[in-house]
Amino acid sequence: MSSDSSTGLTLHRHSVSEEAEAQLFWRMRLRFARAFMGQLYRTARLRSTLIVALSLLFWSGLFVLFQTGFYFVKHHVGGAGDPYHAQTFKLVFHLFFASLNLMLVFSSGIILYGTLFRSPESRLLMTMPARDARIVLHKFQEALAYSCWGFFLLASPMMLAYGIVVGAPWYYYALMAPMIVSFVYIPCSLGAVFCLLLVAKFPKLKLAIVASVAMASVVVAGRAIWATVNGPQIELFGNEWFQQTLHRFQFTQQEWLPSSWLSNGLLEAGRTLPPSAETTGFDLPIVQSCMYLAVLIMNALICHLMVVNAGKAWLREAYSTVECAPRQRRKIKVAWFDLLLERMLFSFPKPVKLLLVKDWRLLRRDPIQWSQFLIFFGLLGLYFLNLDRFRSQGNDLGNITWVNMVSFLNLAVVGLILSTFTTRFIFPMISLEGQRFWVLGLLPLPRETILWSKFIFAALGSWLPCAALILASDLMLRIDLLVVAVHQFTCLLLCVGLASIAVGLGAMMPDFRESSPSKIAAGFGGTLNLVLSALYIILIVVCTALPCHFYLIAGRGKLSETFMHPDQWRHWLLYGTVAAILIATVATVVPLSMGLKAFRRLELS
Repeated sequence: MSSDSSTGLTLHRHSVSEEAEAQLFWRMRLRFARAFMGQLYRTARLRSTLIVALSLLFWSGLFVLFQTGFYFVKHHVGGAGDPYHAQTFKLVFHLFFASLNLMLVFSSGIILYGTLFRSPESRLLMTMPARDARIVLHKFQEALAYSCWGFFLLASPMMLAYGIVVGAPWYYYALMAPMIVSFVYIPCSLGAVFCLLLVAKFPKLKLAIVASVAMASVVVAGRAIWATVNGPQIELFGNEWFQQTLHRFQFTQQEWLPSSWLSNGLLEAGRTLPPSAETTGFDLPIVQSCMYLAVLIMNALICHLMVVNAGKAWLREAYSTVECAPRQRRKIKVAWFDLLLERMLFSFPKPVKLLLVKDWRLLRRDPIQWSQFLIFFGLLGLYFLNLDRFRSQGNDLGNITWVNMVSFLNLAVVGLILSTFTTRFIFPMISLEGQRFWVLGLLPLPRETILWSKFIFAALGSWLPCAALILASDLMLRIDLLVVAVHQFTCLLLCVGLASIAVGLGAMMPDFRESSPSKIAAGFGGTLNLVLSALYIILIVVCTALPCHFYLIAGRGKLSETFMHPDQWRHWLLYGTVAAILIATVATVVPLSMGLKAFRRLELS
């Protein structure tokens, strides 16, 4: 049974009309959603509350950031009639939505591949008398919901902040929701169609094609960003700088891009005409905005038909290709990466060395982990290497305060990103080991060695890139050697403490029934790990940043009358360092010791 064109059994399978079938699927989805919300309320109220609170905090931070940036453009770039004023707003909207447009294509395709071809529910649906197009739409709606939620979380604060800053009329806010939904549907549909096409027609080349397209996109975007921040040393935010930036990102304003339809529709809706302006009916901002909305809706409907037809034509073929693909045996050989790491770890005991090499191999063979690591830390490295473009010259109090604040904010950002990685990848490691613990149990080594190897792997593996990034940031900002030493020491404390929290909580609250590390990290233990890691980062950075900041500004200018002498603040710098060491010691010893005790008592079959 390869397609809907089969006779006999096809008539029996499709005895229910398409409308009734759609109602059945929606009724099933509503029941699942009701059961899921009830389960969250009964068993995960703390986690749900924390997720909602953190999402609101993230949304509020983005809103303040966008509002501050738009106010800066409005008051410092030009007035409402200035050409740079309008061009800057246009550049921000087109560049922002064009980037999200590309990200939605990839994310929707990846999510649909996982939910459609790797889900037990899909296996059940494929055996039921349901149309292929309806199965694809059912799974596509899940991918669309995930993508639309993330897009709304990122885009809504910018759109709302822009409307408040420019004083947009009421219809601007009324058109936001339909524009977002119709826009998101287009790239998500294209990602779904490309996913089905690649799996059905190019099964052996799907990974190569996706990797090539993703790499090409990253190279193009990185080249444009690098050319912007590393161009000629012209006046930052001056007329020439704006002209070069507008020209360099002109490709994001192509009229055939869906992001351009959304950007132009929002900009037209937010535009207000002076009372003396003479316009016809089609020149009114609300009419222009509604025309762009109509273009988005029509293209979204066309993309919907494309998804339906792709599901009819390629679902069975694609699913059979995935399920019946032959499993190739891997060649057993030792990579030179592993040999190099084994030689570098000569000072560790042999059992710990073997476990460290084993964890390194698992990381190296999982592109999901190291690709996310490279993307986030690569972007941070690109930002740090160009910090000198934003550094003011001089040795006055304002410049010292600004540079010191930026340097410690960079340290906090690196720590927060590291906390997300330890929660996502380090915390689930013990739970994943439990499923194959019988293999490790055959090794002639104490059980605690496994936990110590996880701690060393997390601490050492995170400290090297974080220390290099912080050093690059300090060199670009050209700060004092004392601050460089404080930053490196703080980075070491952060890496050791975050690794201990993740490993200790992972051993205390394992989940051996779950095989997905993302679901393990999203549980109560992972949420608690993320919250404790964030609190730990705040305490460590505050203990080292405040004394260092006052030490640098003490005795300068008018502050010499109210602040103590730098020699006196040197003692406070020592006190802050001691306090940070004590906090780091508690955060390292307590979770790790509790994790060791829980791991000793753990019974695994």
